[in-house]
Amino acid sequence: MTSKLMLTGLVIGTLVATTAIADAQTQRCGQRTAIVEKLAEKYGETRQSMGLAANNAVIEVFASDATGTWTITVTGTNGLTCLVASGQAYEQLAEALPAAGIDS
Repeated sequence: MTSKLMLTGLVIGTLVATTAIADAQTQRCGQRTAIVEKLAEKYGETRQSMGLAANNAVIEVFASDATGTWTITVTGTNGLTCLVASGQAYEQLAEALPAAGIDS
């Protein structure tokens, strides 16, 4: 959970979750199972991380080490899953965060 990509994805997802769900007409949305299958088949992406947004939407980051592609999805409480961001050059990071309240 210390991955910069995951943290960035959660922040982005939280900011756009309400808009993505409410504006499903202009977003790429559908049933979660169909979207996950397409990400796996077309891009080789699997779920790398997930989190819960303040509005109870589920934010997920899918990525492929082989292709370098990544996708962030938001699934609302109504079950609708929307693609909110995607790109290339995915890298898995495991950086340690500095300890809170400790001066160096």
